[in-house]
Parts: sequence; C-alpha cells; structure tokens
Amino acid sequence: MNLFELSILAPALAAGLLVLSTHVALGQEVLNRGIIFIDLAIAQVAGLGVIAADSMGWEPNGWRVQASAVSAALLVAVVLNWTGKHWREVQEALIGAAFILAATAGILILAGNPHGGEHLKELLVGQILWATYDQLLPVALLYAGCLIAWFAFPQRMHGLGFYAVFALVVTASVQLVGVYLVFASLIIPALATRHISSRSKRYLWGFVIGSAGYLSGLAISMRWDLPPGAVVAWGLASFAVAFSWLAPVRIRE
Repeated sequence: MNLFELSILAPALAAGLLVLSTHVALGQEVLNRGIIFIDLAIAQVAGLGVIAADSMGWEPNGWRVQASAVSAALLVAVVLNWTGKHWREVQEALIGAAFILAATAGILILAGNPHGGEHLKELLVGQILWATYDQLLPVALLYAGCLIAWFAFPQRMHGLGFYAVFALVVTASVQLVGVYLVFASLIIPALATRHISSRSKRYLWGFVIGSAGYLSGLAISMRWDLPPGAVVAWGLASFAVAFSWLAPVRIRE
C-alpha cells in the first residue's frame, strides 16, 4: 500500500472507529430492547432530511442541511418514544413502517432529479473513503458529549433520553458511513458479544471486532477497488463469526 492510499485509509479508518465508539454501546441497548430496526428507521429519516435540504438547493455541508437532518431524526425519535409507551406490542412494526415511509419519501423527492440514483446510493453505502479530519472533528465532539451522557447518566437513558441520543448519533453517522454501515456497526458487534455478561468487556470486545472489520474491509476495498461500505459490512460479519466460534468460553461468557 503506497502513501497515497494510506493518506485516504487513515481518515476513513478514523471515521469508522468514531462510529464504533458510540454504536457498539447503542447496539447493545437496541438488542436488549428488541427494537432491532430502529437504527435503520432513524438513519433513513435523517437521510430524508438531507435529501429534502438538498432538493431546496442548500449547501451540502452547511448548517441548514445538518439542522434539517437532526430535526427530522429528533422528530421521529420523539414519536417512537411515545409509541413505545402506548403501543409497545406493535413498536417494531411501527419502526419498520417509519423506515419504509422515509425511504419512499426520499425516492419521491428525488424522482425528478437526474442525479437522484447517485444521491440514494451515497445515502445507503456512504462515502467513507472521502472522509476528512476537518469533517470528523465536529462529529468527534458530538460523540464525546453523547458518550458522557450515556455512561454518566444511565438512569436517564431509558425513555426519551435514549431516543434523543440515538437520533443525534445516527444523524452524524449516516452522513459519514451510510445507512448500511450504521446498521452493521450497531447490530453485528452486539450480536457477537451478546453472551458476555460484563458491560465493559462486552463494549471492549465489540469495539475490537468492529475495528478489525473496518480495517480489513477498507484495506480490501482499496486493494481491489471495491465499494467500501459493502466490503466493511462483510468484514464486520466475518470477524463477528470468527469471534463467536474461536474465542475462549471465558471471554464469550
């Protein structure tokens, strides 16, 4: 790997590690709650906010686009928090419906855009290889604040607090790595470590699995010129399976 490839790989890997820093913990909570598709729904709604802002001609990385994405994600978070209290028995179905409606709304908005297909592809698979350190700094600050709130005030992370933190984190993540990697980063490490009883050990091993998946996936993507999001998702799955099969029982439990 030459210096040019390393210069691209380093910030992309940093973006992946940043995403994992929050998504490993959030994914464990999602798995515990049994609301597996909430990340897809909120990520898609945040993406819808970006698409809507883009359709109005706003600057792609401007504050109005970010405000649109965050507002859309927080709105659906508030709604899902309410439905979780009043219609718990159909919460997962409502989350699925929110995902479908957001996805189809994005398609309708982009129907007349000649570059609509490319916009949808970027939303789903992301552009992680083009991440820059300037782009990562505000995301790192947001994640740091969310992690502090998550670990310092766990008693507030059961209702609206959980949904609000989730919405803020996923809104930033989907613009870094795309919808597919948001879901993979949340769910796959959580699945691989679900039998570990210690919360700290579960987080640590989930982060290790995720880091190996991102590093291997990005390296393979650059070596053979393959879509990075898809390769990283398979890297995450491969290391999760390997951990489940090969890790000693004392670690897996």
